[in-house]
Amino acid sequence: MKLRVDNSEQLMQIALEDSLFKKLIQQAEKDFILANVPLKMPVAIDALGFIALVREKVYYLMMEHFAEYLNLMYIIDIPEKDFQHIEITDTVDVADQVTLLILKREYKKVWYRNKYQ
Repeated sequence: MKLRVDNSEQLMQIALEDSLFKKLIQQAEKDFILANVPLKMPVAIDALGFIALVREKVYYLMMEHFAEYLNLMYIIDIPEKDFQHIEITDTVDVADQVTLLILKREYKKVWYRNKYQ
């Protein structure tokens, strides 16, 4: 499965169209908890709020707890080759690009599980 999206908002639109948004949130929550960095998700959250929450958590981990950030990337199972395409400008932009990688990987997990179960 190839996802051709340029940003997280496009990915969330695809998740909403496929009716997989709630499952995507659940998968992300599960993986963040496994990495021992819970998201503290509000009860009702929209796509843009979810993206912002993940981006803020990634930024915080990159700046304050890099070992936990690396552990999260391992648990989510983002391929190392994907990190080679990140343009290094400033930390906020890198956090945004990493957020897209996280959401893409989580969406793929949910999509495959939905398709083959």
